[in-house]
Amino acid sequence: MIYLKSKEEIDKMRSAAQVVVEALEKLKENVVPGVSTWDLDRMAEELAIKKGAKPAFKGYSNYPASVCFAVNDEVVHGIPSKKKILKEGDIVGLDFGVSLEGYYGDSAITVPVGDVSSLAQKLLAVTKESLNRGIAEAYPGNRLFDISGAIQTYVEEEGFSIVRSFVGHGIGRKLHEDPQVPNFVPENGSHGKGIKLKPGMVIAIEPMVNVGRPDIKILNDGWTAVTVDGTLSAHFEHTVAVTDEGPVVLTQ
Repeated sequence: MIYLKSKEEIDKMRSAAQVVVEALEKLKENVVPGVSTWDLDRMAEELAIKKGAKPAFKGYSNYPASVCFAVNDEVVHGIPSKKKILKEGDIVGLDFGVSLEGYYGDSAITVPVGDVSSLAQKLLAVTKESLNRGIAEAYPGNRLFDISGAIQTYVEEEGFSIVRSFVGHGIGRKLHEDPQVPNFVPENGSHGKGIKLKPGMVIAIEPMVNVGRPDIKILNDGWTAVTVDGTLSAHFEHTVAVTDEGPVVLTQ
């Protein structure tokens, strides 16, 4: 069941989304060599609570923290730790969401820790641009796989691969709603296929891009996903409303 949101509901989602934006900006400013992912997690949680919001991930399916981290070959869902110290040359994915007055916002960025390799710089640029290209397809009347195809085509043209084990999602009164939003065109689909996009749909588009193979594995903590070949991975995400005027990025 896909729930279409009213303008008033989208405004409430924007308020939640802006708390997410503020938290991610604070984390980005504090991503420096020597900081622990535990310290960053505390910063995000404290900011959300101060704003009257509730961290969306903490306790979700028993996830133990507020931010999902992903360092270097980690794809998503890395658990923060006092022992996980960022160092020069790392890249770190920061995935954060909140609920505020009954509505959710969700976003992710991947940022460099100090100076990083040219390959890492390209990976970050390509992943961020792939998200922009997906968002650009989120117009009423377009199809879901227009978003998927735009992301996949660009990423693969740049020589990288799209993770297929995780996809984007609808969002609203729940963190995860219908529809699922793949970052690739499913085998039984094609550009111009999938559900028709309608005003009032709100979706979280979130490409995860690997330097090497698209395959992932889950570590023994039951959460952290890493690339099977040990190559770098990056993740960007926005909460996007489909409106009559076109896509509106609530986590801008």
